[in-house]
This record gives sequence, structure tokens and C-alpha cells, in this order.
Amino acid sequence: MARAPVAAPHPTHKLRLLLRREFWEHKGGFFWAPIWAGGISLVLYFMAIVVGEVVARKAIADGEIHGDNGFRINQLDIGMLTKHMSADDMRQAAQGIDLSLFLSGTWPFIVLGFVVFFYCLGALYDDRKDRSVLFWKSLPVSDRDTVLSKAISATIVAPVIATAVSLVTMFGFLMLVSVVVAVHGGNPFTLVWGLGSPLKIAAKLIATIPVYALWSLPTVGWLMLCSAWSRSKPFLWAVMIPLFAGIFVFWFDIMDLFNLDTAWFWQHIVGRALTSVFPGLWMTATNGISVNGPEDFDRLLSLQQMYSVFASPQIWVGAIAGIAMLFGAVRLRRWRDDN
Repeated sequence: MARAPVAAPHPTHKLRLLLRREFWEHKGGFFWAPIWAGGISLVLYFMAIVVGEVVARKAIADGEIHGDNGFRINQLDIGMLTKHMSADDMRQAAQGIDLSLFLSGTWPFIVLGFVVFFYCLGALYDDRKDRSVLFWKSLPVSDRDTVLSKAISATIVAPVIATAVSLVTMFGFLMLVSVVVAVHGGNPFTLVWGLGSPLKIAAKLIATIPVYALWSLPTVGWLMLCSAWSRSKPFLWAVMIPLFAGIFVFWFDIMDLFNLDTAWFWQHIVGRALTSVFPGLWMTATNGISVNGPEDFDRLLSLQQMYSVFASPQIWVGAIAGIAMLFGAVRLRRWRDDN
């Protein structure tokens, strides 16, 4: 009896398998590193709260401030605080809580920048270094699909995981503060959850994912191009070439050999090639980044302000350059299969 022909796998099935491979091979960076960063930040916040408690009780014992074991300091019952706050005080308190919530979840994003940077740097080099590239090239997977899966892992998978961990960290911090308020007799739903906007902050953090995916393309493309091209020490090539280019432009500018804005070159060429994988730097392309208080922070994180970067030519020119460098990485991977 003749066996039924086996249908060829759908291209999306291949890509899904490649994405799984990238995740499992780099689970430590993509998954565990943000979790460790978020966990360490929560431990540090807990230690800071304990230090604050000890300092406050010592000040009460020394008579520097007057209070009791509850939430009453200098005859001010903080549990009743919201009843005596004006509308402007309530607004400022809400902005302060929102700022604290946002900052509490930034640690996984800081780690994300370093994880993506070094992941892209070794994405195509490590396979050649341990010669596993020969095995992967023996599979029915094109170089285009391989590079595409690595680029998607860097620009979408890693930030999605970091954002999820950041949200867990933020709500963990919120629970920690709520417990402290409850222990002192306050109502956390009125003093913390009611004043702050945790769901709004969470939605804004999720909304940054597409901005990050597009903004990070120049650095992802450059690092993967160096990873596919260099025979050894891709870190030095990836970092030194832009830095020396910036130094030469600075030197030419001093010598008046040609008129090129040195600051522009460092910001738009060197900076975009090396630092675009760090979240939040797209704010440099929006109108105004000065933060003088919680109200400016609220404006800076508004969706309108955040998505105004899509109207900037910097993000689109950088994305086109990043895609072009990824295309170059695909071409290089086809013939450079050893170190």
C-alpha cells in the first residue's frame, strides 16, 4: 500500500520552530535575566522600606518627630490623609505614585538592553565559532529564515518577556507598599490603589513594545551584521568601528576638512548603531524630554507623546538601515560558514 505523501511544512511553522530554538538556547537571557532583575529590585525595595521604618522609629524615639505605632506622625493621621487633601494635592500624589510604579518596573528593561545587545552580537558568530552552523545549514531552513527568527527574537520576543516581568515586578512593588500601609492601619485601596493608576501604567508599558521593535532595528541590524561578518572578536568590531568613525569625524571637523556636524553624527549614527536596543531612548526623537516633576513624567509617558516618534524620520530611516543590514547579514551567512 502506497504511503500518502507528506505535505511540506508551512513557512510559519518553520519560523515558529526557529523562534522556539532561539528561546530555549537563550532562555537564561530572555527569561531568567529579567526575572532576576525584577526579583532583586523587589528585595532592594523591601530593604529600603525596612531601613525607612527603622529610621522613622529611631527619630520618634529621639523626639525628632512625634508619632505612634500606627500611621500617625506629628498628630497627622495618614490613614485619614485623603480626606484632608485638596484636588491639586490628590493629583500630585497620584502622579507621584504612578512615577514610583513606573520606576519600580524599569529594572527588567535595563537588563533587556544588555541582553539584546549581546544576543545580537553572538547570534550569527557563535554558530560559526562552535561549528554548529554546519548542522543548522544541513536542515531545510534558509539563511533568511534563520536571520529573521533571530531578529524577531531580539525585537519582539525579548521585549514582550521583559514587559511581562516588568508588570509582575510593578504589581509586586504595589503589593509590598500596600502591606506596609495596611500594617500601619491605613487603607491601601484608598491611599495607594485608589490614587495611583497601575492598569494605566501597565497599558503604557505594553504600548511601548511596537515602538521598541522599530526603534531598535539599527542596532540589531548592525550587531548581527558584525556577528555574521567578523571572524573573531565581534564585540570589538561592532563597537570600535562606530567609535572610531565618530572620532575621525570629530578630528575632520577640528581640521575644517569638511563641514559635518559632529554632535549630529554621534547622536544619529554612533548612538543609533550602539544604543537603540536600550528602551526609552526613542524619547530623544520626540519633542522635549525634560522632566522637572511628576506632571512632566505623565506627559512624557502619554500615548500621544510616545507614538509621536512614528512621525519622526529618525525611526523610519533607522528602520530602513537596520533592515538593509539584516539583509547583508543574510548574504554574509550564506558564504561565511567557518571562523
